[in-house]
Amino acid sequence: MKNTKITNCIAILWQFLFFAYFSCGLQLVLVLTRHSMIGGLRDSLIYSLLYLIPGILFPKYTKKIAAMVGCILWIASLIPIGYFYIYRQEFSQSVFFVMSESNWRESSEYLQQYFSISCLIVLIIYSIIAYLLWKCIRPIKFKLTNKLIACFLIICLAFIWPFVNCLILKQKNLAGSTKYIMSKMETTVPWQLLISFNKYHQQLSNMQTLLKQYELVPPILNLKDKNGDQPRTLVLVIGESTTKTRMSLYGYERNTTPLLDKRFKEDPNFIRFNDVITPRPYTIEVLEQVLTFADQHHPDLYSQSPSIIQIMKQAGYKTYWITNQQTMTRRNTMLTMFSQQADEQFYLNNDRNQNSSQYDEVVFTPFQQVLQEPNDKKFIIIHLLGTHMNYRYRFPKQYDLFKTIPTNSDFKLDDRELELYNNYDNAERYNDFVVNQLIDIFSKNNSNGFLLYFSDHGEDVFESPSHKILGRNEKAPTKPMYTIPFLLWLSPQWQEQHNINYKQYVDRKYSTADFIHTWSDLAGLEYDLYDASKSLVNPSFIKTPRWIGDPYIKNGLSDFDKRFAK
Repeated sequence: MKNTKITNCIAILWQFLFFAYFSCGLQLVLVLTRHSMIGGLRDSLIYSLLYLIPGILFPKYTKKIAAMVGCILWIASLIPIGYFYIYRQEFSQSVFFVMSESNWRESSEYLQQYFSISCLIVLIIYSIIAYLLWKCIRPIKFKLTNKLIACFLIICLAFIWPFVNCLILKQKNLAGSTKYIMSKMETTVPWQLLISFNKYHQQLSNMQTLLKQYELVPPILNLKDKNGDQPRTLVLVIGESTTKTRMSLYGYERNTTPLLDKRFKEDPNFIRFNDVITPRPYTIEVLEQVLTFADQHHPDLYSQSPSIIQIMKQAGYKTYWITNQQTMTRRNTMLTMFSQQADEQFYLNNDRNQNSSQYDEVVFTPFQQVLQEPNDKKFIIIHLLGTHMNYRYRFPKQYDLFKTIPTNSDFKLDDRELELYNNYDNAERYNDFVVNQLIDIFSKNNSNGFLLYFSDHGEDVFESPSHKILGRNEKAPTKPMYTIPFLLWLSPQWQEQHNINYKQYVDRKYSTADFIHTWSDLAGLEYDLYDASKSLVNPSFIKTPRWIGDPYIKNGLSDFDKRFAK
């Protein structure tokens, strides 16, 4: 009896190792390479248990069942493993979108460029290990009652408990609970491919609906370009989750922005604006206002009026969108819709999970490529991943510099909180390198124009009086969630041609809800909807309340300056 139990335990272990290998192997690599968190590995372990059920119920056919199921899993796993080996990203629905944007010639060129003998060797070794694991499989000899109990427990762990947990404890509806379970299964082959394709199809449909709405928006009226047809390149860099209060450029005690600090001291064409806020602490809701004529009192105008991209195209610019943000996710569909308005797109982040090591330096190469293109008038948007959670995935190892307790004696952080606090500063330090390098690349290209950088919103990482606030919450706002960096670099040619002293405006109180007017002013554009009083850099600027909060709920807005008055 004892020997039978040991034999069964060994048989279960070998079967589980075989089935788990196809999903958990890659997830383990993702964790060990610090590319992603442990959640994906945990989920793939749980859902790999499902493949034990046929072998438990029909032990006589264990080897044959394992061979058939294993072949399916092996074939399905080759795609995400090969994709990770080539691109160092986890396979997701975004990959289907990028594939659909490329023709067969472009796809084959990518494969020829990146597929190598070393990649083939990795896949062969991977396949040999799978075969050796299969050779070790033995039947599990359970009594009928034990078979049913084992299968029921697996189903409970994989489906029943998560479903009940969502419905009762988390109070999600049926659809929400189903989506939650699908998101958990997404790390396990072959569901990874099937669920990713389903998500891609859904998000593509949503995006196409949004694009059709934009097609009905009429062009801007009475557009005039003060700069005529002179060649120029204008660059808009949008950061992510970066609050200015954690930048030494804005007075923070730690040296988190040494490169921008140096540039600010030495480069007269680098301008730091000191009092700019964002209207909302969430990326999509902010950019709906930043990139359009929507604002806190008219939040729906983003779908009823031209975007900044459409205006620049109408003014004769070739437009580009370079992004290190995720592409086809439920939240990012709106961003992808905006990007699709540009003439060319560079989607650089196709990871399944936002919590992955996808560093912003990937934008350098396409930026250099676009700068070399011969078009006379270019408008380039670069969207960074910035200092977005999880902070430890936002910077390479050489930027892991801050590890001590902050000198502010009021801070009382436990070990986990201190790690998050330091990692956020490390992410700020890396972001300093990225932004400064983008300016360097632009400067060395000798382009005539300017580069403007700001963050979509800030982030509170244990800064507020309680020191226990982490992240963003519009219902419990704090100052760091809204205070953002706003930096402008002018090329020498542009400054010489325009000779405008923007430094006289650096202390104005401004909200990026009116950004489209500031951008138009900087670019020299005038049209019917343009309002000089809403431009940060115009002599006619009029100071107005800077509203923050949710404009869709009653009494959801408040005056930032009154709320956080000293």
